Amino acid sequence: MKSQSKTRVLGMLALAVACAAGSQTTFAQSKTLAAALSRGTVSGVFNLRYEEVNEDNALQTAKAVTLRSAIKYTTGTLDGFTGVAEFEDIRVVGGMGDYSVPQTAYKTGVYSTIADPAVTELNQGYLQYNDGRYTVKVGRQDIRYDNQRFIGAVPWRQDYQSFDALTLGYKNEASLSVDYNYIGKRNRIFAQAADIDAKDHLLHLTYPTPIGSLVAYGYLIRDDIVLENRLDTYGVRLTGAKHVGSIDTTYLLEYASQKSVRGAANFKADYYTVEGGATFGPVTTKLGYEFLGSDRGLYGFATPLATLHLFQGWADNFLATPAQGIKDGYVSFAGAVASGTLTFAYHDYSADEKTAVIKDLGSEVNVSWTLPIKNNYTLGVKYAEYQKGDIAAKVDKGVFWTWLTITF
Repeated sequence: MKSQSKTRVLGMLALAVACAAGSQTTFAQSKTLAAALSRGTVSGVFNLRYEEVNEDNALQTAKAVTLRSAIKYTTGTLDGFTGVAEFEDIRVVGGMGDYSVPQTAYKTGVYSTIADPAVTELNQGYLQYNDGRYTVKVGRQDIRYDNQRFIGAVPWRQDYQSFDALTLGYKNEASLSVDYNYIGKRNRIFAQAADIDAKDHLLHLTYPTPIGSLVAYGYLIRDDIVLENRLDTYGVRLTGAKHVGSIDTTYLLEYASQKSVRGAANFKADYYTVEGGATFGPVTTKLGYEFLGSDRGLYGFATPLATLHLFQGWADNFLATPAQGIKDGYVSFAGAVASGTLTFAYHDYSADEKTAVIKDLGSEVNVSWTLPIKNNYTLGVKYAEYQKGDIAAKVDKGVFWTWLTITF
């Protein structure tokens, strides 16, 4: 399995290099290819971040200063074809590496977890064809759907998630969009230590309606292992916006059902979310309720390919749904303060399958402030504080971040 994975990665690297530079022979023979390469663009991002995690347990407070450097080259278009190669490098800066990454065995059991391992790797490397209606993309790629609740790139962490995949897309004049992905490998956020060989099938359809954008999806997730395993999720989603008097409103309705099979274990669970938003002058508020159901208190609805940091609080206490399931009632406010954007959110968590000892899953307060500086600089400060509930393994937790992002 590992040799197959290495061969696949080497193939992606070769593809990325071929897309980005071409062979010397082809370059000499083809003026059109040379022109496409000369029209290529280079872009990048540098993200310098300090993160501190303090938990009410025996682990020491984690402190990390890390720098993410990502450089991306995109060729010009030649007969509908383009190539992309993007490399990323994550480094500990100033010796500030007092944190744990259990998935890579980095200082495990000493400090609280900060999931930013040091690594240099290919984040994206693919060849794409697009004629305006049809799209074909082959190689390592970033895949994000909707609000990334089910499929995302985890862009909050320094090591982004990407996928070795084949993507097929279609869009017609009525704006119906159909996308299919076959994923052969999940390149997760823990360097290469936790990458997973897979046989995943993703189908995503979007269609505009008079009341909003309607989405239907089916995500069939399979680890490439001998043990029978299936995580099948089917859902529908509706998002829209409406101007009511002087108020701009938004809404989100989503429902999904899931079946999980792992060896002899077989579970079913449901998901739904309801959210409404309104903008009053400079302030935007949202009120929502997200439900990840349980199957008899033995299994909680799972979203393993999601950008999980965006949901159920920034303290990342529920990256895996507890077996009791989780209900998350939340409210948020965002507005302009001191030339930046101040955001406040409150979450109240409870169990779907309550027991005599587990009902309350805690609560959380989130606060952030971001300041754009000119066009390519962003300064940010962010804090999350979680207060524990009835699950013994969950403890009080505070997380603080500050960062500077530079893009070009």
